This record gives sequence, C-alpha cells and structure tokens, in this order.
Amino acid sequence: MTRDEFDAMLDSLCAKLAYMSEPNLGALEEVAAGMASGKSRDRFPIAQRILERAGDIQRPPDDASPLIRAVFAHGLGQDAIAQGWAPELLFELRRMRLWPNDYLISQCKTKAEPHVRRLAQLRDWFEAGRALSSDEEAFMQRRQSALEKCRQIAALGKLAEART
Repeated sequence: MTRDEFDAMLDSLCAKLAYMSEPNLGALEEVAAGMASGKSRDRFPIAQRILERAGDIQRPPDDASPLIRAVFAHGLGQDAIAQGWAPELLFELRRMRLWPNDYLISQCKTKAEPHVRRLAQLRDWFEAGRALSSDEEAFMQRRQSALEKCRQIAALGKLAEART
C-alpha cells in the first residue's frame, strides 16, 4: 500500500468511526494496538478488521450508516418497506455491512413472511373491531415501529442523495 493509499484508508476509517464516543474510541485504540499484522506483527491492521472490532464495542446507530441509508433510499429499500420485509433487511444490513445480493434478499423475504402475514391479519382483525390480546397489540406495535424506523432511514438517505 502506498502512503497516499494508506492516508486515504485512514481518512475513510476516521469518517466511519466518527459516531463513536471518546471512551469507546479509546477502547478501540487499545484493541487495535493488539491487532498488528505481518510476520513481525509490525503492520497496521486493515481497516475492515478495525471496523469489525468497532462494531463489537459500539454499534453505529441505524441512521448514521451511509450504507443503510443508501439501501433504504434505493428502490430495493423502498420495495422492502412497501412489502413489509424492511425490518429483516435492516437486521441483515447491520450484521453483514454489505450491499444486499439476491440470496440475502430472498433470505430476508423468507424470514419476514410469517411476520408480514401476522401483521396483516392483526390489522384486519383490528379494523373489523375484534379485540386484540396484549401480545397481539405488542407485536403489532413493535412491527409498525420497526417499519417506521426503516421509513425514517429511507428519508435520511433520500435527503443525503438530494444534497449531492
């Protein structure tokens, strides 16, 4: 890696870690110091390994991730919101930190299917005047809150797109 490439990696790393609190950055610094690579263990660890450890110490908030914002602002994220599998997509994005491929999308849809079906059924029952149990109401509230969080993230992503 050239010096310019290394400097660019550090700039990118700093931008991606800007969400972290000062005490957690200190903890990450200590962890990263023990992650030296190379035969003599004198090489700076790659940024991806540092970011993985950073996520273990302090997860980035959903609205702070440019990747998550971009996915939900994209047609893919809009489809996920409209079809109700956005919470599963959000979970996988937090975990994988990669743009979703076809396999991941199909997995999200499969995991979401019973939840989407249950929410639709509960909404129908509620609109028909049927009293819901406290568990049913709690499920409905959690699911609707999760979908709303995804809508908010999508709005942040669209706002960021509009600025560029």
